[in-house]
Amino acid sequence: MKNFSNSPLHNNQTPNHVRDRKNKKFGFLSAVPLRFSLRGYGFCMATLFLFCFGSLFYQLNGGPPKILLDIRQYLGESTYLDDHGPPAPRVLLFPSQVVYNRVGKCGSRTVVILLRLLAERHQFNLVSSDIHNKTRLTKHEQVDLMRNISNIPQPFLYTRHVHFLNFTRFRIEQPVYINIIRDPINRFLSNYFFRRFGDWRGEQNHLIRTPGMKDDERYLDINVCILENYPECSNPRLFYIIPYFCGQHPQCREPGVWALERAKQNVLENFLIVGILEELEDVLLLLERLLPHYFTDVLNIYKSPDYMKMGNMTGTVRKHTPTLEALQVLYHRMRYEYDFYNFIRKQFHLMKKKIGLKSVSRPTAHQASFLRELAVRTTEPLDEDEELETDLEDANIWFVQP
Repeated sequence: MKNFSNSPLHNNQTPNHVRDRKNKKFGFLSAVPLRFSLRGYGFCMATLFLFCFGSLFYQLNGGPPKILLDIRQYLGESTYLDDHGPPAPRVLLFPSQVVYNRVGKCGSRTVVILLRLLAERHQFNLVSSDIHNKTRLTKHEQVDLMRNISNIPQPFLYTRHVHFLNFTRFRIEQPVYINIIRDPINRFLSNYFFRRFGDWRGEQNHLIRTPGMKDDERYLDINVCILENYPECSNPRLFYIIPYFCGQHPQCREPGVWALERAKQNVLENFLIVGILEELEDVLLLLERLLPHYFTDVLNIYKSPDYMKMGNMTGTVRKHTPTLEALQVLYHRMRYEYDFYNFIRKQFHLMKKKIGLKSVSRPTAHQASFLRELAVRTTEPLDEDEELETDLEDANIWFVQP
C-alpha cells in the first residue's frame, strides 16, 4: 500500500495548492456577504417607506388603501370586524350620555317639549320612552334597559318615568343623571286632578288615561280623600318622589329614613343637577351652563311665542285647594318627602351660588301659616321690586294666601 504522505510530489504540491484554494474560497465568501447586506438594506428601506406611505394614506383618507382591501378580498372574505370586533366608541369631550328619569307631574312634559326642539337644533339623539306606569323593574329588566340605553348612538339624552338605575352595579358605564322636582303637596294635587280631568290638551284625555275609573272615584272630594284616609291620599302612595332617587331596592318604596338618606346620597354621587320646578328658568340656565351641547338657547326657546302655545296646554284643569285641615294632615304624611325637597332646594341654591348664576325666576306665592309655624321654607327671599308669577305651568298653587 502506497503511502502518499511520503510522496515527494505530494509534499511539494500540497502547500501551494491548498493555499491558493483557501485564498480563492475566502475571497469569494468575503464578497458575498457584502453584496447581500447592501441588497437587504435597500429592501428594508423600501419596505419601510411603503409602510409609512401606506399608513399615512390610511389616516388621511379614513380607511385602508383600495389595494389592501383588494388583497384582503383576494386572500379571504373575512373582514376586520370579523377578526377584531366593532371599533371602540368615539370619545367626546363633553358628557354624551344623559338620563332624565323624570318625576311625574314635575314639569316633565314641559321639559320634553323643549328637548324635542333642542334635539332638532343641536343634533343629539333624544329617546323618550312611552312607558309611563312601570317605574319599578326586576333585575333582568334593569339590565336589559341599561344595555339598551348604553347602545344609543352618542350623544344622546334618554328620558323615562323610572326609578334610579345603578349602572355601575352591573359593570355598565354610568351616564349623567338630571332631574326636576317640585313642592310635594303641589305635585300630589296636580296628579290627583290630572288623573280625573286631564289637562288643556284635550277635554277627554283623562277618560283615555283612566278608563276604568268610576264616577264616584272621579268626582271624589279631595278633602274627603285626605281626611278619611283613602289609599290614594295616604302612604305608601304619597311616598312618590324619593323612590326616583333612592333606586330599585324594595326598601326604597317604604317611607322612612333609610330610603330618604339613600336618595340624598345618590343625588350627591350620581346627579349632575336636580332642579325645582318653582324656579324653572334658573334650572334651564344651569342646564345650559352645565350641558351646553344639549341646552344652548333653551331659555330663549322657553320664552318664545311658538313654545308658549304648546306649553300652555299642559296645565291641569279643575284643580283647587283643599282645606287647611286637610293640608296639615297631608303635610304630616309627607314629612319625608318635604325633608328631601328641602335638601334638593338647598343643594340647588348652593349650585347657583357656586356658578355665580343671577336668578331670573320669579317668586312663588306666599306660604301657608301652618307651614311657617313648622319652619318649612319653599321660597328664597326675593327683592321687593320683583313681580309675582301667575302663569307658570300648573300655577294654581296650593298655598293659602295670607
